[in-house]
This record gives sequence, C-alpha cells and structure tokens, in this order.
Amino acid sequence: MRATIISIGDELIHGQCVDTNSAWLSERLTGLGVKVARHITLGDSVEDISTCLKDELTKSQLLVVTGGLGPTLDDVTREAIAGAIDQPLQQDDDALQQIQSFFARRERPMAESNRRQALIPKTCTLIPNRLGTAPGIRFDGRDVILFALPGVPAEMKALVEEFMVPLVRSRIGESCTRSRVLLTYGVSESAIGEQISELMRRGRNPSVGTTASRAIISIRIVARGTNDAEADRLTQQDTEEVRRILGVTVYGEKDETLQSVVGRLLLQSEKTISTAESCTGGLLAKCLTDVPGSSRYFREGYITYSNEAKCKLLGIPEALIEKHGAVSEAVARGMAVGCLTKTGCDFALAITGIAGPGGACPPEKPIGLVFLALASQPAGTIDPVAVKRVLLGDTLTREEVRDRATKAALNLLRLRLLPC
Repeated sequence: MRATIISIGDELIHGQCVDTNSAWLSERLTGLGVKVARHITLGDSVEDISTCLKDELTKSQLLVVTGGLGPTLDDVTREAIAGAIDQPLQQDDDALQQIQSFFARRERPMAESNRRQALIPKTCTLIPNRLGTAPGIRFDGRDVILFALPGVPAEMKALVEEFMVPLVRSRIGESCTRSRVLLTYGVSESAIGEQISELMRRGRNPSVGTTASRAIISIRIVARGTNDAEADRLTQQDTEEVRRILGVTVYGEKDETLQSVVGRLLLQSEKTISTAESCTGGLLAKCLTDVPGSSRYFREGYITYSNEAKCKLLGIPEALIEKHGAVSEAVARGMAVGCLTKTGCDFALAITGIAGPGGACPPEKPIGLVFLALASQPAGTIDPVAVKRVLLGDTLTREEVRDRATKAALNLLRLRLLPC
C-alpha cells in the first residue's frame, strides 16, 4: 500500500509551528507495512488543497490529511475535499449532536461557528472524535481511501488507532515490517556512510539509511518480510552487522540519549560523577540530572564561569590561568582534578571553551575551541586525567557549541565506562 501524507495550515508554511504529525504518521504507517511515498505541506487555501487532493487521489492508495477541520474560516479542508471529489457539503446530524454534547458535558456554550465542523462532503463518512469537536472525514474512492483528521496531535493519533489502523491491517494483513534505529556519536555521517555503504545499497532489503541531527547520526534499518518472523530476523541481522562494523561509535537505539546511556553505565559500575563547567554554564550537569535516578550517581556540579571562580572553587592557581589562559589543556586538567579533589567522586568531568559569538579570539583559540578533561580515582591509575582538545567550528551558534561540547564530554565519559 502506497501512502501520501498532507499537512494543512498557514502556521506550518510560515514556520510558526513544527509539523510533528507527519513524522508520527510515517513511523506508524511504516510499521504497518505501508510505503509512505511523500509528505506535502500546504497553506489554508481551498484552491491549493483541492488541486493537490485531485492529483494525489490518482497516485496513492492511502491519502492522509491532517489539519484544517476546525471551526474558523481559515479551516478549509472540508471545502477542499468537497471540491476535489465534486460533491456538495451537507450537515451531518450525528456530528452536530456530538459537538453539542462535547460542550454540554463541559457546561460551556457552543459558538455558532462550531456548526461548520458538522459539514462533510455528501459521499464521505463521518469519523467520530471523542477527544475534540472536529470529526474526521473518510472518503472511499475506486482505488484510494482518504482520511482527513484533526491537526491536534492527541486527537489525530486516537482516530488513527481506532479507525485507520484496523482498515490498513484488513487490506494488507498484519505487519510484516520491522524497523530499528541505531544512534552514533563521534564519527561524521559521511564516514559512517562509507563504512556501511554495502548495507545502504539501493534496492536492498532491509533498507538502511542515515540522518544527522545535532551531531547525532541515526542509522535506520527497515526490513520487510513475508511474515513477522522473517522481518525480525532481517532487522536483527543488519543491526548486528552495523554494530560489528561501527563498534563503540554506536551508543544506543531509538530514544536513548548519551546521558541516559552514561547514567546506566555509572549505575552498573557503581561509580559517581561530579562536573566542573565554564562555557557550558551548567548544561552538562543538567543533562546528567535529566535522567531519572541520577541522584544515585551524580554528586555535585560547579559552574566556574569566571577565572576568579575557577581559582576560588576549584583551587586553580592564578598563575596557571595567566600563563595558559582559561581555555587551555592545563586549566581543563586543573578543573577536573580540583573537582575530583573537592567532591571525592569516582569521576570528575570538566569543560572549558569559547562558545562565541563575540569577544576577541586569537587565531590559536578560535570560537568553537573546547577542552574536555576527565579525572578519575584512584590517582595512581594509568592516565588518571584524560584531556581532549576539540575544534567544533567557528560557524556554529553559541547554543550549538555548548550542546556539542556537552555531548563530547558525555561521550568521553561513556567510552571510559565501557567494559574492556
């Protein structure tokens, strides 16, 4: 089954709102074995929507439209559907009663404009919406089914699960598609693409692709089989092969974050961590403590933004900063060691760098230069303080430098915690 997803709304076109519905629908439909061919985003124009629907009704077997079913004059999806299938709008009494009951249960008056939501094209079917006032619309063509759903994510998802999923399964059977997403850090997308190029060959089953977002490279594996067992086997086979090729570059799957993986490793090893930060301003500590249960391993966090704070709180000699500068290997090392000494933790992680965009930066210390340091107990171990110099690039925004510096620090700790 081939599907097209159309999102409606001027707020999407103008960038005032992010379209999360299409992403969710694609993932849900792909899991059911549907091939999503395209995403289309349109503004609140009856003519544009109607023209697009006419075209897509000849190309797709499943057409899913979200948005534009509200009560205001800019909600024109129902009119556009009527125009596309050349059918007049008519009032659906069941829909009107449902809308009236929605307001009555909440003891609120119903605006006259809400009556528009009970209008549907003559040959279409009403999809009742228990969570809101906008019923969905279903149209059954000769070779295509159209679902028009509310734009509110919770309402849309409920209608998909209750009405669309059963229909799709009845048409194509139970899902014979399985997908996995592996997450990597520390290697560029192009380098990963070269390493797993054979797996990414077009026309291959499973299909393998990559996506880059905020320095995290995701590897998606989608397998189709004649039955669920075959799809599971193919997906697992490629998952194991990607992990074999990329090794520790793969840090997790699906929704895992670097901080959640680090937290799990700290718990497993029964180790504790404290942080000392300059340019990231506490972002590293925040990420670590975003993880539920982090109180079992996170102890303290120092935000030593100024040179005075580095000296006062972490015991770094003023002469050291004067000689090497606050953004230097020596100061990063001093921050980590000072933090370790103050807290008595198993690990201390430090960050100092230049986030920009302002300030005078000499050529040897450009914006995006960051030093990371990881100190560990006991002091007599081999390499008790690991320092890493990172050039993140002077084209990044201040937020991006801080985010990537934090991720680099978390990954430094992750690699140390991995079993040998």
